[in-house]
Amino acid sequence: MQDKKIYSIRMRAAKGGPHEKGGKHISGGEVLANYEDIKKAVNTLLDKAIMHSRGNPDFMQIQFEEVEKPVQYLAPLRIKTNNVSSLQEGHQRAINLLKKCGVPRPTIEEAYKLMEQSENSGMRGAILLNVHSGERVDNRGEKGVRVSRMDWDNDNFNNWAIRQKIPSELKIKEAITLATKVASHPEIFAELCWSDDPDYITGYVASKKIGYQRISKLKEYGDERGFRIIFVKNVPNIDTYIDYLEKEPTLLYWEEDDDTRFN
Repeated sequence: MQDKKIYSIRMRAAKGGPHEKGGKHISGGEVLANYEDIKKAVNTLLDKAIMHSRGNPDFMQIQFEEVEKPVQYLAPLRIKTNNVSSLQEGHQRAINLLKKCGVPRPTIEEAYKLMEQSENSGMRGAILLNVHSGERVDNRGEKGVRVSRMDWDNDNFNNWAIRQKIPSELKIKEAITLATKVASHPEIFAELCWSDDPDYITGYVASKKIGYQRISKLKEYGDERGFRIIFVKNVPNIDTYIDYLEKEPTLLYWEEDDDTRFN
């Protein structure tokens, strides 16, 4: 893919009209592909939207555009699974991992307060939180920041999943791709996330320091509320973070040697 033009194919689906008119978010996704693979990518995203556990959409938008920026290639974060027996244990594990990343306890508490406030607000993207002050700095309201322009070749991902002895599921592929892109920014401390998929209760804490730490339970089955918070350092212009997260094209590529070194 390095020698060909790359296109970003993105999908968003909602029920009750478009997101900006109050529609309930059903699904979203993105594929980076060569021109000849656009049709296959569109079909993949279409299947994802119409078979989602959050419901059947009545609005869908699929668009593609040529990626003009140079693509950065990253090795996937190292992965570890933390099996927990309860929601309380899961969140305590998340808190301990965030502390290990260097996030202060008061900032973690502010993150959980934001989680409680956003539970019924229809939050769609990520919240950016200043790791030192605990202040939200993205000013995006319910829209949040959508991490985008990223992908991982299916065959390469499947080989990685076999090596790691984990299921080669689309949810895992998308989560690690996103987490790796986020963690690669030098001014980002850590990320805490769980999905809005009611059938998927696994979440994670990720950073360059600790890798991708899956936590087997961060919400209850049937809960459609998701949450993503990214802990960032102080910078003069927060738009530099947002531009990286939303527009910097990133592809993951795994080689066996990646398992023996830091990403």
